[in-house]
Amino acid sequence: MTITTQEEHLFACFIRILGKGKRGARSLTQEESRKAMGMLLDGKVEEAQLGAFLMLLRHKEESAEELAGFTEAVRERLQTPSIAVDLDWPSYAGKKRHLPWYLLAAKCLARNGVRILLHGGGMHTAGRIYTEQQLDLLEIPDCQDWQMVANALDKNHLAFISLGIWMPRLQEMIGLRQLFGLRSPIHSLARMLNPLSARCTLQSIFHPGYQPVHQEASRLLGDTAIVIKGEGGEIEINPDTDSLLLGTERGQTWTEEWKALSEQRHVKPEMLDLQHLLAVWNGRKADAYGELAVIGTMALGLRGLGYPREQALETSQGWWQQRHR
Repeated sequence: MTITTQEEHLFACFIRILGKGKRGARSLTQEESRKAMGMLLDGKVEEAQLGAFLMLLRHKEESAEELAGFTEAVRERLQTPSIAVDLDWPSYAGKKRHLPWYLLAAKCLARNGVRILLHGGGMHTAGRIYTEQQLDLLEIPDCQDWQMVANALDKNHLAFISLGIWMPRLQEMIGLRQLFGLRSPIHSLARMLNPLSARCTLQSIFHPGYQPVHQEASRLLGDTAIVIKGEGGEIEINPDTDSLLLGTERGQTWTEEWKALSEQRHVKPEMLDLQHLLAVWNGRKADAYGELAVIGTMALGLRGLGYPREQALETSQGWWQQRHR
């Protein structure tokens, strides 16, 4: 009788590194992470391995080296044309407590010549308002390929493209949220990808413990980035609270604390009326909280492009007041 031993799958080593118990497990190195994500993107793993890998990472919590390695693997496989972009603006969380004021900030910045790429990963959590749902209302181009992105940026300086169009495998992984009952590290990874190599990428990370991890991952990649705890997980300054900015530029890190823009907290709206968002943009209605959120978020974008805080706030306020002139 001949006994044959089945050869171990090449991806098994990465699962073993993460799952070898309290004493034996460790984080992946940046190079190991790049190789592992490369295999995931190239379809060289079994579905069971994908689930195990993502949930082990979720339980352990991803490191800066892992995020950097994953990002490298994605960027190596991107086939994007050369399109000039000032701000990479990932939008993957959705809003549930306040309206998506960040979209008005992006529109106003774009109206003043700042080229912005918005990208998102679908409506994966019930009860939230996503960027994808507001594109028609706010006349933001929903692009289906990179040529449409280039045309939209040249015409209006603002474009949105879904993650599923330019990296469908990652979109599939995000979609596993309903199967796992948990978000996976892919939700964090998507915020770092900067597919068109914008001058600065803005990242909103809701949980404070993850913010320094994203800052360090951006430093390892040599990116110019600003990481904040945006309202609801989106890139939006909450004017009622202080904001901590964690930045990277030329391989160095910096930190700034921005004081709240309002002396007192505003009352949270009882309901979210998306037409109200449009009415504020058109000047038919005012909103004390929303307009401060817009101005603060615009200033954040300008800070990413090199403006000092006070100049960024002053410029943003002027641009907002003159948005229809």
